[in-house]
Amino acid sequence: MRNIRVLVMLLLAIAMGITAVVMAAFWLNSKSSVLTSRVVVSTEDLQLGTRLQPSMIEEVDWPSTSPIKNPMTSVKQATDRVVNVPVFKGEPILMSKLAALGETGGLSAVLHEGRRAVTVKVNEIVGVAGFALPGTFVDVMVNTVDVHNSAVSKIVIERIKVLAVAQDLSNMETKPKVVNAVTLEVTPAQAEKIDLARSVGSLSLVLRSQVDMQSVTTSGARKTDLLEGGDSPSASLTSVMASAMSGIKTQVAKLSMPSARPSGQSPKKPAGALDKTEVIRGLNKTTE
Repeated sequence: MRNIRVLVMLLLAIAMGITAVVMAAFWLNSKSSVLTSRVVVSTEDLQLGTRLQPSMIEEVDWPSTSPIKNPMTSVKQATDRVVNVPVFKGEPILMSKLAALGETGGLSAVLHEGRRAVTVKVNEIVGVAGFALPGTFVDVMVNTVDVHNSAVSKIVIERIKVLAVAQDLSNMETKPKVVNAVTLEVTPAQAEKIDLARSVGSLSLVLRSQVDMQSVTTSGARKTDLLEGGDSPSASLTSVMASAMSGIKTQVAKLSMPSARPSGQSPKKPAGALDKTEVIRGLNKTTE
C-alpha cells in the first residue's frame, strides 16, 4: 500500500513537471512572436542587377527591437525583383535596394533616371592599370590637336561613375582588374562628348577620389608646356597682362600726383598775367 502511494506521488510530480515545461514553451513562443517579425534576407552574395529567385532568399524572424525600414516580408513578394545595389549574405532585402517594378535585370536596372551607359575601349594604361572598378569615379581625358594643329591633352568630362568593367557589374572587389572595356554612367550630353572625343583623338581615364566633388577647369597641356617646363600659355599670358596693368597703374598714379611745393606758398602766376574779373549783366558776360 505504501509503495503504491509513493508511485502515485512520483507519477503526479512527473505530470506536473511536463505540464510546466509545456506551458513555459507556449509562453516563450508567444513572447518571441511578439518581439520578432518576418523579414526576407539573402542566402548568398548578390551583385547589382541580379534578378531575385526563391533559392536566393529566405524568410527569417527579425528582432522588433532592431526595426528596419520598408523590408520585404515574403519570398513571393521579393521574387523576380532586381537589386540595384550589392547585397551580402544574410542582409535584409529592402525596398530601397530594389529597382522599379518591371525591370528585367542587368545593366539597365542600375541606371539612374535620365542617365545613359556608354562603353569606352581601354588598355592597361588607359584603364588606370585596372583600378577603374565598378563604383569608382573617373575623369575622361582626350588627346587630340587644337585649332593651331598643336597636340593637346585635356580633361573634357569630370566625375563619371564606372558601372562595369568588361561585363562585370560587381563592385565587391578591390583588386585591380585589367580589361579591354569600361562602361560609364553619363548624361546624354556627356555621351555625345565622349563619342566625339574618341573620334578625334584617344581617350584616357583619370581615377579620382570618391569624396572629391570639386570641379576644376584647365586649359589643357601642350607640347610647349613640356619643353618650357612652365605654366600653360593662358596662365603665362594672364601673368604678363597683370604685370603690364600694374605698370600702367603706377605711371598713371605718378602723373596724377600734384607737384610738391613749400607749405603755405601759393603758385606763381605767369609773367605779365593780370587779374581779371568776369561781370555778368543780364544775359551778357564780359571780362574786365
